[in-house]
This record gives sequence, structure tokens and C-alpha cells, in this order.
Amino acid sequence: MSTQSASPEMNRLCQEHQIDYAGLWLDLRAEAERVAASERELRSLMQEVILDQECLAGALGMRLARKLAREDMTRGELAPLLAGLLREHPDLVKSAAADLTAIVDRDPAASTALEPLMYYKGFLAITTYRISHYLWNNDRRPLALYFQSLASEVFAVDIHPAAQIGCGILLDHATSFVVGETAIIEDDVSILHEVTLGGTGKQTGARHPIVRSGVLIGAGAKILGRVEIGMCAKIGAGSVVLKDVPPHKTVAGVPAEIVGESAEENPAAFMDQSLHCSGL
Repeated sequence: MSTQSASPEMNRLCQEHQIDYAGLWLDLRAEAERVAASERELRSLMQEVILDQECLAGALGMRLARKLAREDMTRGELAPLLAGLLREHPDLVKSAAADLTAIVDRDPAASTALEPLMYYKGFLAITTYRISHYLWNNDRRPLALYFQSLASEVFAVDIHPAAQIGCGILLDHATSFVVGETAIIEDDVSILHEVTLGGTGKQTGARHPIVRSGVLIGAGAKILGRVEIGMCAKIGAGSVVLKDVPPHKTVAGVPAEIVGESAEENPAAFMDQSLHCSGL
């Protein structure tokens, strides 16, 4: 049986993130204590998800169990399953920590890491994907597909468990985000809602997009086929991308065409969705 939780390249990229995991966990606990003290109605939620847990793995497992529980798999069954997988495979937790850090760094609406962990369906959806991806690569495909279907139902985010996604990912709002089976998303990418990384027909093999590091994809963009979005490119909202986008270029339109350079060195980090068109 394979023990690979992601592709070697994805693992290498994730390991390059410098995250203070102990400090992040202490900050989460401190904020949960503050919320529990100030909001009586949220006290039991904070207690069970954060304050009763010994580490981030337990907190992630409990939060997902509360969100994903159904008649066919209860919270009591899900919580130990999810927390156990996360504890046994710390790369999954490191990836989640990098995502939390990216959200706080890039989203002005997120003042603390506790907010995306508790309330942001984009973070919860991609964390569910990370678990399903591990299961898919370790000969547990029925369970991987089960978690994919749950994430689609609960979060309106449909990511095939075979897709390869790096760390430091921001799914902003996330509703109707769709990723096909052979798609690759590298580290430090920011994606808004209603984005599709899809195929163009019934062909098999590598048929979905490759998105390189630092890319910003605007709301409603559709990227179709085995096209490559170059490092630090920017895709305008509502665009339909059917061909490769060179690094550091901005594209927009239906079909998308190059309209200028990416004004920022790293568009994903700056989250500026203006196009900065040249020659217009």
C-alpha cells in the first residue's frame, strides 16, 4: 500500500513554509478563551473544538466532524477518524496551518486564525480535501469520494481527491469552486468564488489546468483544459481561459487574452483584482 499523502513536489513545497505551529496553537486557544468568555452562546462550541483539544490536529478533526456529521456517519464516528488521520500525518496539519496563515495575511476580513478555522467554509473545504487526497493516495478511494461528496454538499466546493494542491491557499468565499481530477495548484495561490478548473470534453489523462505559485484567480473565472497559468499571473473575474498564460501576465475576457502585466510581484498575496491594462 502507498504511504504517499501528496505528490513529492507538493510535499516539498509545503515543507518550505515557515510556520510557528506552537505559536499558532497558543493564539487559537487564547482567542477561543476570549470568545468563550464574551459570548455565552458560543462557549460550548469553543470548549469542544479548541479548549478541550491538545493540539491543532484534534481541533481540526472536531471542527470538521461537527460540520460533516450525517446519519450515515455521526460526529462520534467522524471525530476520532479525522483527528486520528491528522495526528498520524502531520503534513496534513502543516498544510492547514499554512492555509490559516495565508488567510489572515491576505484577507482583511480575518482578524485572527480562529475565524477561518471556525467559520470560513473555504478553509474547511480545502482541509476536507487534504484528508480525502491522503485517503485517495492510500487505497481508500471509497472513503475519499465520500468526503468529497460531503464537502460538495456542505460547503458547495467540489475538489476531486486526486487533484494536487499545495499550501498557503486562500479560497475566498469559495462557493461553487470546482477542481477536476488531474488539476495541479501550487503553493501560495488565491482563488475567489465560482472558479472552475475543469476539462473540455471526455478525454482521459492529464486534462485539467496547472496553476503555478503566486497566481490570483478572480471570481467566476473558468480555466479549462490542460493549460498552464504561469507563476504570479492574474486571471480577471469572469474570464474563460483556454490557453496558457505566461508568468506575470494579466488576462481577461471571453476568451481570455493578455491585457497587461501583473502589477504586483505576487498577485496572490496582494489580492488586487484590478487589471492594470496596458495600451487601453
